[in-house]
Parts: sequence; structure tokens; C-alpha cells
Amino acid sequence: MMYHYTQGEPTRQGHKGIPEGMFEEEQGLEGFFGPVSHLIKEKPSTRWTSIEGNLRPRMFDLVKHLATETPTGAAAPLIGQRLFYNNDVTVSSLWVQPGTAPDQLVSRRNADGDWLYFCHKGRGTLLSEYGLLEFTPGTYIVMPKCVGHTFVVTEPTQFFVIENRTSHFREPDRGIVGRHAPWDPNALVKPDLDRMYDFMRKTGVDVRRIVIKHTDELTSMGYGECVYDVKGWKGDLYPFTLHMYHIKPIMSHRVHLPPSVHSTFVARGFVVCSFLPRPMEEDKDALRVPFYHQNIDYDEILFYHDGDFFSRDNLHAGMMSFHPAGFPHGPHPKAMEKVKAKTHTDEKAVMLDTRWPLKRDPALDRWELTEYWKSWMVTTPR
Repeated sequence: MMYHYTQGEPTRQGHKGIPEGMFEEEQGLEGFFGPVSHLIKEKPSTRWTSIEGNLRPRMFDLVKHLATETPTGAAAPLIGQRLFYNNDVTVSSLWVQPGTAPDQLVSRRNADGDWLYFCHKGRGTLLSEYGLLEFTPGTYIVMPKCVGHTFVVTEPTQFFVIENRTSHFREPDRGIVGRHAPWDPNALVKPDLDRMYDFMRKTGVDVRRIVIKHTDELTSMGYGECVYDVKGWKGDLYPFTLHMYHIKPIMSHRVHLPPSVHSTFVARGFVVCSFLPRPMEEDKDALRVPFYHQNIDYDEILFYHDGDFFSRDNLHAGMMSFHPAGFPHGPHPKAMEKVKAKTHTDEKAVMLDTRWPLKRDPALDRWELTEYWKSWMVTTPR
């Protein structure tokens, strides 16, 4: 049992009233939910001049390569290019191309866990045993374990995919904000059986093959007629969509809130957050950029979907950063000046925080911006 204690000259409130020329670092456990301390330092926590070893901040440009290179492994066209993984979660990038003949489409099933698809580019229709769902950029699709589904796209479509291997996706604890924040349950879109069969009649879709992933191996099953034959269903287990537009960020105009307040989905060993446009903090003594922090128990992936990512230099949509536990990270030095002229953030991103360390797929080496760790190496005047 630890008790709150102070030494020296701390601030009264975290992320607020930091003395001119000083810098705050947050050191916290359990993904911002556990014991935490705020340290006031004379220099930025990211002022390294060299890093030798594997533990370092990393950046990957998925735009340049995943669209043109063939993903590794025979299963990649169906389950995507693996990026990161541990026992709880696998992170992948999946491209779905248009032009497949209606009678050559397949039904996908994942017997290893739930899939959370995030549509980064493209648009289309998803068919499932429960009915039809539509998706556009910014749509989350929650696909429960073992539920058959088929993508029909009208343009090249890229998904950022999070596979939940040891639990199921659930909503975060809403606490004192109530049932309708940060998103209203009515914003969840359920599948529509009638629309699906109407769509299939008009397009000639006739799915007669199911590909099942089990222990990361694929099994193909053929049928003599269409696999989608459900005439009705009831229950509280079904795929659904949630669009970023319908997520309303929890905000404070007086102090910068921790990333955990933006949680969208929760699992046993990780949490998924959505960063969305919002007003900036207004108090003159409030920190207006993401604070330097050590999220000590968690590795962090941030996938940049759209907008102006003011806390980092030279970013564009389709990039992905990796900040493992073990060292502090925070805003790039230029963000401190850039933020002074901003009244709102204008960024959309998906963050994954994992309780256990993530391993990198070897394919990521081809897409890494190896000089990223140097981007903090700017002398900051006091």
C-alpha cells in the first residue's frame, strides 16, 4: 500500500501550473488507472542523444509499402499482413481488393478470437450470418469469434485489424459520465438480414466457400449452395459497426486528460482508444500537448488515420508509431511552439495499449523509418 507524498516543489495539479522552463513527466501504472506520480524536471524526458539496443521509439510508414508489396505468407490475402503480436493480441494490416467475381467470394471465420476491423481507406459492404453492414473510412467493425463474414468492396480498401485472442471486446467503464458518453449505444449499427438478401439478389453474390482460421492455420470448406441461409436471429451476440463520427470525446477545457479517457473498446490484455478532434485546453497554465509520460505497464501503438497530427513532425495518414514500455515519450519539441496557435486538435487516430510486451513481425523492418528516434534530439531552451 502506497500513500500520496511530496518532495521538493511539485505542482498542485498534474499537467497544470508547470513552472516556466520546466517539464513534467508522468510515471504511472496500469495504463493511467493505477498509482501515478508527476515529476517536475529541468529538461525534457526525451533528450537522449544516442540509443543503442532494441528498446526505442519506432515509426513505420504503411502507405509506401503495404499497398504495393505482396504480404508475406500464403494466408495474407485473407487474414492480412501481421505487424505486431503477443499472446493476447495480433495487429495486422488487411487490403481487400474489388473485382472478385460474385460467385468466387469467400466467407471468413476466425476461431482464434474476435476481429476488430478499422476501415482506414475504401468503402463497401460486409455480409454475415447476421445480415448486412456497411463501412466507410473511420468505421470500426466488431466481428465476434467464429462468425462468418464476407467483404464486398467497391474500391481498394485498407483495414487496420486488431485480433483479440484471449477475451472478447467490451465497452469501457463509463463511470460517472453515464451510458451515453463517450458514445451512445444507439450509435452501434446492427446487421440487417433483409437488406443482405436484397443485396445478394441484385449483385448475384453466391458464397459457397468458408475459410476458417484456427491456430493461425487456414481450412477451406466448400458447399453446394450459398452459406448464408439464416432466416432470423435474436440475442446479444452479433457483429456491429461504430463510426468515429459518433464517438464524442470526453474533454476538460482546464486540464489535459490522460489517453485512457478516450477508450473505445476494452479486452483482457489491452485497450483500444480513439483520438478525435476536440477543443484545446483554455487555462493559461494548462499543458496543451500530450504530456511526457512513462506508461510503465503497457506497450503503445498509434495508427494515424486522418488529420493534422500536431504532436509529431513529418507525419501523414497511414503511419504507425510504436512506443514500448521502459522509456518516457511525449510531444516532439516543435509541437510546443506549434500548439500555441491552435484552438482545436484536428487528428483522428487509433491507439492500442497492451499489458504485455509486443513482438514485431520481421516484415516491419522494411517499412521502418529508422531515424525516428532522433526526432526528439532538439535542444530546448530554458
